[in-house]
Amino acid sequence: MEELDVVRALGALAQPLRLQIFRALVVVGEPGLTPGAIQEGLGVPAATLSFHLKELVASGLVTQERSSRNLIYRAAYARMNAVIGYLTENCCQGAACAATPTSTSAPAGCDC
Repeated sequence: MEELDVVRALGALAQPLRLQIFRALVVVGEPGLTPGAIQEGLGVPAATLSFHLKELVASGLVTQERSSRNLIYRAAYARMNAVIGYLTENCCQGAACAATPTSTSAPAGCDC
């Protein structure tokens, strides 16, 4: 992952509402959420939500897919893991470290 991509991703998350949106998408997993469900859950105006979703999609941390008449937003787990990997790749100068997970298994139903 390139440094500029990491900066974009972290910049997208450096706003409280976008962080809440992203965390909600991570929690719900593969099914994703419609803007209406996100709006209802977080209590934000549609225009505000649309702006922040656009920023998250542009960062690559969130994907958008059309399903019939609905848009579905999902956390991009591979991108999220790439950012985390970039931040921890030289952790502890290569020594065993508690900051990096030792298990590569993901929770059931999770693409991360």
